[in-house]
Amino acid sequence: MPIKVLIVDDSATARAVLKEILSDADDIEVVGVAPDAYVARDKIVQLRPDVICLDVEMPRMDGITFLKKLMKHMPTPVIMVSSLTRKGAQTTLDALDAGAIDYVEKPHSNIYDGSNEIKDILLEKIRVASKANVKKLITASLPSNGEVVKGISSLAETTKKVIAIGASTGGTEALKDVLVKMPSSSPGIIIVQHMPPAFTAAFAQRLNTLCEIEVKEAKNGEFVETGKALIAHGAYHMVLRRSGARYYVELGGGPTVSGHKPSVDVMFNSVAKVAGANAVGVILTGMGADGAKGMLNMHKNGAKTIAQDEGSCVVFGMPKVAIELGGVDKISPLFNIPNEIFNQLKKM
Repeated sequence: MPIKVLIVDDSATARAVLKEILSDADDIEVVGVAPDAYVARDKIVQLRPDVICLDVEMPRMDGITFLKKLMKHMPTPVIMVSSLTRKGAQTTLDALDAGAIDYVEKPHSNIYDGSNEIKDILLEKIRVASKANVKKLITASLPSNGEVVKGISSLAETTKKVIAIGASTGGTEALKDVLVKMPSSSPGIIIVQHMPPAFTAAFAQRLNTLCEIEVKEAKNGEFVETGKALIAHGAYHMVLRRSGARYYVELGGGPTVSGHKPSVDVMFNSVAKVAGANAVGVILTGMGADGAKGMLNMHKNGAKTIAQDEGSCVVFGMPKVAIELGGVDKISPLFNIPNEIFNQLKKM
């Protein structure tokens, strides 16, 4: 059975372009289009789509408001169609908060104007979204009381330890659930979350307003410090380096690795080399396999490694491969990962 897709966009041109992009895929069928949320509501009830491509900005009811209503009454995998601008980044992050699985760049009116990459990305994300656990975006952290992890103040006495976290699809919410519980005495944290360059600064700023630790987009040469989390810039690989007794990050270009830039594998491999047994590696929800080999490398070099469990993952891709490769020490539901991180730190 093909994946049934509903396209919701106020632009007739955008609807036509998206429909044409999807028309070549044998396993995807566009079952309907809608110019606004009200028409979309009726078509969702009638057509029961597997995935919805939803425009962020629409008349009568904006995409975020519609998304919140949809997730409350009829949870369905949604891919937001957004401009990858600073303003678009903020709105798209709102959409991910509201339950969207993922997002794609709004295609140009000329489908042949650099759209091959957009086409491949959109097709892949629709296939992943059709299998995603939408309800986990809403309920994954319900067992949590939201409190910061306590009783680990002694860990602040050393700067030798470092925490490395990798995530992809569903990771923006998963990272939030983890980082809001990290105390100011937490060892320095470095993070790769797959997202476009325009998004990472806005994402870091948003998390910084919610967390006890400081969260920011990493700068080249920045030190990894107690109570701080550094998120890789969306255009550069990020690796861990050491200068004397202090860790710092280095940002660099180069080709994609494991299909991504920044790559979790690149970061994890550097952590394995530089920090060895003084590191904790965490792999969260995400499609594909980026980070799995790097986590195995960390494991072989003495690091403690944790993977998010299938039940709490939106997409059980990256953690699944890491587990299959044998590089994971502990498998944990999302709500318990902060506690598990500190359980592992205490063993060092």
